[in-house]
Amino acid sequence: MITDEQRAMSMGEDTREKLKQFIARIERLEAEKTELAADIREVYAESKTFGFDTKILRKVIAERKVDANERSETEALLELYMDAVEG
Repeated sequence: MITDEQRAMSMGEDTREKLKQFIARIERLEAEKTELAADIREVYAESKTFGFDTKILRKVIAERKVDANERSETEALLELYMDAVEG
């Protein structure tokens, strides 16, 4: 059985370099993602100081991501189910 060390040694220089590039790109993107998440938290915190409900803002953001037709279908089903359990 080939060990991890033997497998690494058998990689060509081009392959090792490509692997390093992929890892560097992923690490850079992960750092950007962390920065963006912090920026988003700041915007939510700022909106809260103006009296906006951040829970509702998050729902609005999520709803806007959904296709209008799919959103209408979901709302219709929700209404149907609510009528069934309340009625």
